[in-house]
Amino acid sequence: MVKINTIILISIILMLSIITISNGEEEEEEGEHKLGVVNHWLSHYIPRVSMKCNKFPRVCHAKGSPGPDCCKKHCVNVLIDNLHCGECGRKCRYGQICCHGNCVNIMYDVHNCGGCKIKCNKGAFCRFGMCNYA
Repeated sequence: MVKINTIILISIILMLSIITISNGEEEEEEGEHKLGVVNHWLSHYIPRVSMKCNKFPRVCHAKGSPGPDCCKKHCVNVLIDNLHCGECGRKCRYGQICCHGNCVNIMYDVHNCGGCKIKCNKGAFCRFGMCNYA
């Protein structure tokens, strides 16, 4: 019984593939080159025009922009970008992140313990991103 079901399934798949191939040949003869659903999606895809902020400075203030500042032809947010922290081209070192334009080590900074603006209580210390970790 299992062998019969397997043979029927294989024959159905083979027939569908032959039908798909024959349909593709007819379309190619007509001058159309369609690959099926994927090509249909791509035919309706209209790529966005890549606008650089050095030519269009207001593009950085548009909705969906990564940030309001222009650094090396790209829109960035200098308050949180690790490659442009506080100003264009200022990179944070390994183990640091950009918190409000300053590179800080959130693993040991009492004022940014475990994340930006997470302060430990007065007299407490920050270890491994946690306040008063023993």
